[in-house]
Amino acid sequence: MIKTIIDKLLGKATAASKTKNPFGKREEVGVDVHNIDPKLVDRRALDVCSTLKEAGFEAYIVGGAVRDLLLGLRPKDFDVATNATPEQVKSLFRRAFIIGRRFRIVHVVYGRGRENEVIEVTTFRAFLDSSKAEQVQGNEKTSKAALAGMKLAVDESGRVLRDNVWGPQNEDAARRDFTVNAMYYDPQTQIVVDYHKGIRDSQKHVLRMIGDPATRYREDPVRIIRAVRFAAKLSKKGFTLDPKTAKPLVECAQLLQEVPQSRMFDEMLKLLQTGHSLASIEQLRLLGLAKGIYPLLDVVVDRADLPFVQAALMDTDRRVAEGKSVAPSFLLACVLWQDVKAGWDKRMLKGEHPHPALQDAIDDVFNHRIGDVSGRGKLAADMREIWVMQPRFEKRTGSTPFGMIAQARFRAGFDFLRLRADVGEVDEALANWWQEFQQADEARREDLIAQVREEQRAKPKAGAAKPKRAPRKPATATEAQQGSSLDQVAQQAIDSESAAAGDAPAKKRRRRRRKPGAGDAGGAAGGGNGGDAAAHGD
Repeated sequence: MIKTIIDKLLGKATAASKTKNPFGKREEVGVDVHNIDPKLVDRRALDVCSTLKEAGFEAYIVGGAVRDLLLGLRPKDFDVATNATPEQVKSLFRRAFIIGRRFRIVHVVYGRGRENEVIEVTTFRAFLDSSKAEQVQGNEKTSKAALAGMKLAVDESGRVLRDNVWGPQNEDAARRDFTVNAMYYDPQTQIVVDYHKGIRDSQKHVLRMIGDPATRYREDPVRIIRAVRFAAKLSKKGFTLDPKTAKPLVECAQLLQEVPQSRMFDEMLKLLQTGHSLASIEQLRLLGLAKGIYPLLDVVVDRADLPFVQAALMDTDRRVAEGKSVAPSFLLACVLWQDVKAGWDKRMLKGEHPHPALQDAIDDVFNHRIGDVSGRGKLAADMREIWVMQPRFEKRTGSTPFGMIAQARFRAGFDFLRLRADVGEVDEALANWWQEFQQADEARREDLIAQVREEQRAKPKAGAAKPKRAPRKPATATEAQQGSSLDQVAQQAIDSESAAAGDAPAKKRRRRRRKPGAGDAGGAAGGGNGGDAAAHGD
C-alpha cells in the first residue's frame, strides 16, 4: 500500500496501470452520430488534408477544432495531424515552414499580410515513456548544448524538453491532453476517429485528462493552465473539469516555476485574450490557483474586481466575440495603470516635473511587473505611449489636439481614456470632446478648440497673477501634424504647467527649417508603427 502511494507520488506506473491499455480502443464514428456540419470546416484545412492524402499519407483535422465542430461551433484555428514527417509535409506546399525545437511542426501559410491563414500540421508522435527518455540537468536555456541532437529528453522533474519521436495514430492520441481534444476528423469520409471516448465526454460535458493527471502535468506543467483555459472557454456550454483531473492542479502548480518566463507570459495572454478572460479568472479562483502561477497574472486576478480593470477585461471579451483585434499592450496598460499613477503622483509631490516623473514611474513599473520577456521592447513602447497620452488629453487648445490625433496609437490612447471616463476616473465630457474632435472636419475642429479657449477664459482666475507668455501664431493643421512627436507635445505640456506654477516663461526655441518632403517622410514612418496598440481601436 505504502509502495503504491510512493510510486504514485513519484509518477511511477503501478501494476494495475501497466496492465491497462494506454492507447485506448479505436472507434470510427459516422456523421449520423457526431452530426458535424462540413460547412463549418475551413477550405484551407480541407486543402491541406486533400494534398497530403493525394501524396499517399494519412491526414485528419485534429484537436480543439474537432471538439468545437462537435459542439456546432466554427473553430477559430484548424490543426492537421498526419503520418508524414515535417520534411515530407514541407515538400508538398509552396509556403510551408518547419518551426519549433521542443516539438517540430509545420506551418502551411495561405494568403499574405493581415489576411494570411496558418494551418498547423503535426506528425503523429510516439507514446512518451519517460523511463526511456534521456535526462538532462537544468532547463531549455541552461542545457542547450546537451539537448542538441536529442529526440526525446526530460529534466529532473519529468518535464519534457524534447519530443520529436514519430509513431502511429493510436500513440499520438494517447499523447494528447484531454479526451475531447484527442479526436481525428477526416473531412473527406466525414468519419471521426476516437480512441478515448472523447465523443462520450463531449456529450456529457466533461473535461477529462487522458492517463494519470499528475503524471501528465509533470510531463508538461503548462497543461495546468490549459486545463483552466478550456474549463473557462467551455463553461458556457456547461463543461466542468473531471474531479480526478482537477485534484492534482494545486499540488502540481509549483512545477510551473521551471517553465521559461516567455512561455508563461504567452500562456497568460491566451487566458486573457481568447474571449473568456472573466471566466478564466473565475476558474482560477474556483480551482485554488488565484496566486502563484505567474506574478503578472496574480496582479490581474487580484485587480479583476476593480471597476477600471473589470471594464478592460469585459471590453476585451466583447471585442473577441465581435471578431475584432485585441492587443496585450492595451489590456496590460489598464491592469498596471494603478501602479503608474501611484508612482507618478508620488514623484509629483516631491516637486518633479510632470513628464519626467511620468516616464520614471513607467520605467519602475516595467522593471517590477513585466520583467524580461520576449517582445518586451515592442510591448513597452505601446504601453508607454498609451500612458503618456493621458495627461495630454487635458490640453485641448493650440496645436496639441491636431498633434494628438496624428499619433499612430491615438485610437488606443483614446480607448483608454474612454474606459477611464466610463468608471468616473475622468470627466466624461473630456472623452466626449475628443470623440467629436477626431470625427469632425477641419472647420468643426477649429470651433471645438475655440469653445475650449472661451471656457478657459471665462473661468475665474485663482491666486496670484500668472506671467503672460509671448503671443504665439496659431498653427495650421499641417504645421501641427509636422510638430506632433511625443517629445514636442510633452515639452508643450511642461511649458504650460511651469507657467501655471508661476515660473518664468520658457525660452522660445527656434525650429530648424526642414528640407522639402522631410515632414511627409516622417509622417509616413510614424504611421507605420501603429502595431498592436492601434489595433485595439475600432
